[in-house]
Amino acid sequence: MNKGAALFLSIMVLATLLAIALGISTISVRQVDTLQRMVSSVQAFFAADTGIERALFEGQSVSGTLPNGASYSVQLISPGSSGCLGANYCLRGIGIFRSVRRALEITR
Repeated sequence: MNKGAALFLSIMVLATLLAIALGISTISVRQVDTLQRMVSSVQAFFAADTGIERALFEGQSVSGTLPNGASYSVQLISPGSSGCLGANYCLRGIGIFRSVRRALEITR
């Protein structure tokens, strides 16, 4: 085998390995981003749940911020207004964490 063919073969092998490495790194970065959004979504959901639990305890509209930086806002809605189908009242809670918003609604 002459020197030119060995050089060409080694460049082709390196190019293939580089393409595989770039493909794997692109997939990994996307997976990490998706995982971070899922974590933020769960935190926002639990912030909304926390707000609803607090509103149930206090019997009124509430808002607040949690130690992890998530915030919540809960509205107490009278039956028949704003689409509330509850016999007594509805609670609509919105949780926010790192610009991800999740909402919950309960009727009673």
